Amino acid sequence: MAVTSPAPSIAIIGGGPAGLMAAEVLSQAGLAVAVYDAMPSVGRKFLLAGVGGMNITHAEPTPAFIGRYAEQAGWVGDWLAAFGADALRAWIHGLGIDTFVGSSGRVFPTDMKAAPLLRAWLKRLRDQGVVIHTRHRWLGWASDGGLLIEHGTSQAVIHPAATVLALGGGSWPRLGSDGIWLPWLAARGVALAELQPANCGFEVQAWSPLIKERFAGAPLKNIAMYLAGASPRAGECVITEGGVEGSLVYALSAQIREAINRDGHCALLLDLLPARSLAQVEAALSKPRGSRSMARHLQGQLRLDGVKAALLRELTDAQAYQAPASLARAIKALPLTLVRPRPLAEAISSAGGVCRAALDEGLMLQAVPGVFCAGEMLDWEAPTGGYLLTACFASGRRAAEGVLRYLGRA
Repeated sequence: MAVTSPAPSIAIIGGGPAGLMAAEVLSQAGLAVAVYDAMPSVGRKFLLAGVGGMNITHAEPTPAFIGRYAEQAGWVGDWLAAFGADALRAWIHGLGIDTFVGSSGRVFPTDMKAAPLLRAWLKRLRDQGVVIHTRHRWLGWASDGGLLIEHGTSQAVIHPAATVLALGGGSWPRLGSDGIWLPWLAARGVALAELQPANCGFEVQAWSPLIKERFAGAPLKNIAMYLAGASPRAGECVITEGGVEGSLVYALSAQIREAINRDGHCALLLDLLPARSLAQVEAALSKPRGSRSMARHLQGQLRLDGVKAALLRELTDAQAYQAPASLARAIKALPLTLVRPRPLAEAISSAGGVCRAALDEGLMLQAVPGVFCAGEMLDWEAPTGGYLLTACFASGRRAAEGVLRYLGRA
C-alpha cells in the first residue's frame, strides 16, 4: 500500500496583502500554510488604506503603470507581467467584489470599502486550509536555525520547509510595520538599503507666524509643482504647520527626499497659476493699479488670494514683489525650500529594505535558502494611486511561485 507523504509546511510571517497572497497561492498548490502576524488581526494596514475609499489599483496603460516604480521598474515590472492591474481586478471579482474605474483612473471596489474584500479573502483562505495565528511575533532565528515565534509569555521554535517574510517596511509601526527585522537579516548577510519615508510630507526651515497661524491645514489647489529641470506636475497639496503634505507632494516625494539626501535641502518650485502662461500673468500684472496695493491688484487681475497670495508674499523678497515682471516669474516658479521629510512612522509607505541583489528571481534570499521575501520590505517604492498595493500583491505571488519551485512543486 502506497504511503502519501504529508504536504510540506510553509510559514508566512506577516498577514498583509503580500503575505496573504503568498498563502493563497501556496495553499491552492496543496501545501500546509500557517500565517503568523504580531497584531490582534491581519490586514490592519490594508484596512487603513481603505479609509476614505479603497484604491486597489490603477487603470492606466501598462507602460505608464510600470514606469511609476522608477528605478525599480524593471524588477517590479517582472512581477506585474504575471499579475498586474487587470489580473488583480479579475482576482477581486472572483471574491465576489465588483470594481469600477474612477475619473482619475484609480480603481476602487464598488462599495469603496476594504473590509468586505478582506473578509471574503480570509474566508477563502480558511476554506483552503490556511491557519492564521494572530498575536504571534517573529523574533528572528533560533540557534538551531528555526524560526523563533513569541506568543504572549511563551516562545516556540518552528522548522517549516520554506518561509515567506512579508513584514512590511517601517511606516505605521503601530499597525505592525516597524522594521524590527532589519538587524536579523543583516546578521545573516542580507544586503539591505536603509528604510526611509516615502509618500510623506516635508518640512520647511520655518514658516512665518502668519502662515502657521492662519493657513496651517489650508489646501493649496490648482497648482503645479516641480524640481528644476523637470516637468511640472499638476495637483494639490496642503500647507501644514511645518511644511507641506498631500497627494502632489507624495507624487514627488522620492525626488524631494533624494535631493535632500544629496544636498541637504530641496529647492521645489510652485506654479501658482498653471492654467496661465508667464506672458499672460505678466500682462495682467502690468496693468495700472493706481492706488491699490499689490495684494489687491493680484486679487483683481489674477484672482490670486488666500493661501496662494500669502505664500507668494512669504517667499518673494520685497523688491521683486513690487515689480510686475519679477512677480510674474515668482507666480510661475515660486521657490520653496524643503529641508527634511516628516518622520518615517508618519509616512504612508517606506523606501529601502531588502536589496534586489540579495534575492534570486523567485525572491528567495541568496544568503538564507528557503526564506523568501515579499511586499514593502523589499527595496522598491511607488506613489499612491493603487501602485503600492498592486506590487505588494504581485510580489506575494512571485514569492509563492519561488517557494513552489524551491520545493519541486512548480
